[in-house]
Amino acid sequence: MLQPSEQAPSFSLPQLDGGVRRLEQGKPALLVFFETDCPTCQLAIPYLNRLADALGGEAEVIGISQDGEAPTRQLVEQLPIRFPVALDHGLAVSREYDPQAVPTLFLIDGDGKIARTSVAFDKAELNAIATEMLREPFELAGKHDGAPATKPGCVARHLEPQTEGELAPTLNLYAERGSRASRFELGEDVDPYEFCYQAGFADPLPVIPPTVERVERMLGATTLAPDQIVARIPPNYGMATVEKIAANAVMAGCQPEMMRVLVPLIKAICDERFNIHGVQATTHFAAPLVIVNGPVRHELDFACRSNVFSNVARANSTLGRALQLILTNIGGARPGELDMSTLGNPGKFSYCIAENEEENPWEPLHTEFGFDRNQSAVTLFAAEPPHGVSEHNAREGRTVLKAISRALATVFSYRFCVGWEAVVALCPEHVKTLNRSGFTKASIREFLFENTGIPVKEYEDDGGEGTQYAQLYQRATINGEECYRKFADPSQLKLVVTGGTAGKFSAVIGSWATGPRGSQMVCYPIESVPRAVASESPSAGH
Repeated sequence: MLQPSEQAPSFSLPQLDGGVRRLEQGKPALLVFFETDCPTCQLAIPYLNRLADALGGEAEVIGISQDGEAPTRQLVEQLPIRFPVALDHGLAVSREYDPQAVPTLFLIDGDGKIARTSVAFDKAELNAIATEMLREPFELAGKHDGAPATKPGCVARHLEPQTEGELAPTLNLYAERGSRASRFELGEDVDPYEFCYQAGFADPLPVIPPTVERVERMLGATTLAPDQIVARIPPNYGMATVEKIAANAVMAGCQPEMMRVLVPLIKAICDERFNIHGVQATTHFAAPLVIVNGPVRHELDFACRSNVFSNVARANSTLGRALQLILTNIGGARPGELDMSTLGNPGKFSYCIAENEEENPWEPLHTEFGFDRNQSAVTLFAAEPPHGVSEHNAREGRTVLKAISRALATVFSYRFCVGWEAVVALCPEHVKTLNRSGFTKASIREFLFENTGIPVKEYEDDGGEGTQYAQLYQRATINGEECYRKFADPSQLKLVVTGGTAGKFSAVIGSWATGPRGSQMVCYPIESVPRAVASESPSAGH
C-alpha cells in the first residue's frame, strides 16, 4: 500500500454520471476506496458526506468503487452518497494504490503527494483528516453518535479470489428513512388485546393496543420525523423508526415524555461496542440493564430508592419493557427462536434502575464517561440477575467490601477469571459505612480488585470450566492464600449507589463476555427539556 510522502498515481476513471474523474493539480483530495457490500464502508460514508459538504470547493472527496456500475449506483442512491464516485473497472487503480482493506482513505495534498492514510473506520482518524483538510479543528465523528470508535474493514476487492456472477443485493444499514408502521383495521368483534397477543406483539403479558391516536400522541413528544430511522436492531436489523419506537412505547405503557429517553436508549443499544447481537443470541443469562442518571430521574419519576429493581415505578417498568418489546418486535430475537438463553433472565421483561445520586457522596456513574453530573444520561450493561450481599454487622468499610468480594468471586463461573465485569449496586447504608471509613470509588474498586480471587488449590486437574485458562491468570496472595485474581483490572468493576436507606443489602451483578469480542458498557446523553416545556410537564419537579 502506498504510504505518506509518496507520489499519488494519476488516474482517469468513469463516473456514474457519465463524466470522467481525475486528480486535479493543486487541489487537495481525499480518495476513498470502498466496496458496496462492506458494512464498514457503509458506516464511514455518512461521515464523508458531511466532510464533502463542509469542504465546499477548496478540496474534494472522491469515492472509488471497487464494484460494478449496478451495485455502486444502488448504494449511491440508498445511502445516499453526496460526493463524486468513480468506477475502478478492472481494479487497475486499486492495484496501484494497493489498499489492503476497505474503506481506505488517501489524503492527497496540493502537490500530488500522499499526506495521510487511514484504513477501516476510525473516528479519531476521521476527525484528524477533517481538521487537516479544513485547516481548523473540526469534529466530524462525535463520541456518542451510536457508532463505535473503530471498526475493522473488509479485504480489498483486488486481493480477493476472483469469482463468477453478480454480487447479492446489499442491505442498506445506514439509510436515514424507513417504511411507516403497518396499520390494521379490526372488526368490532375483535378484542384488540387478544389481537396484539395473537399477532406476536406481546412479551407475552398483555400490551396496550397501539392505536393510531395513541401512537400520534406519543410522536407529539418528539420533533423527529415518524419515518426517521434511529437505528437498525439486530439480529434481524429491523428498522427502528421513530414511529415504530413510539408504537412499542405505547404497548409498554410509557408516557409520551419517555420518548426523550427511548431515542438515545435505542441508539445506545445498537452501539456496536455493546454488541446487542451477541447479547440477544447467547445461551447465557445476560439481559440489557438500563441505568438512568441525572435530572431526568426526577423529571420523569424514575425510582432510585427502595425496591429499585422491582415493579415500583411506572417509568422504570415501562422504559425497560419498551426496550425489550423493541428488541423482540423490531430486532426479531424471540425466545426459543433467535434468543436461545438456556434459563433466561427475569430482566427480559424489564430491567431498569436509576442511581440514588442524593445518597452518593462520590461522583455518579455517568460522570465516569465524561458527562457533567447535571447532564441526564442512560447507561447499558449486559447483566446477569442481581446476586444479593447482606452485611449488617460491619463497622468498617473493609468488612463490607470483603463480603462483596466473596460474591464477586462467583461472577459468571467460580473458576473462570479475567474475561468478566461486574456492577456493584451499593445500598445507602453500606455507602455511609464506606464513606465514614474514608473510601472513594477509586479505592473501593482497588480494594475489590486486590481482594477478589479464587484459591489456586481449587484448580485441581478435574477439567472444570475455567481451569483450562489458569496459565493466563494473574497470581496474588489474598488473606495469606495463593489465589488467581478474578478480574484483570479495577476498571472491570463499576459502582452504582442505589436502593432504599433502610437495610444493609447491596448486590453484585455479573456480566456476559466483555471487551471488544463481548459487550462493553456504553453511556449516552439524554437531551434536556426546554424550561417552558418542562414547566408544563405533569411530572416536573417531583
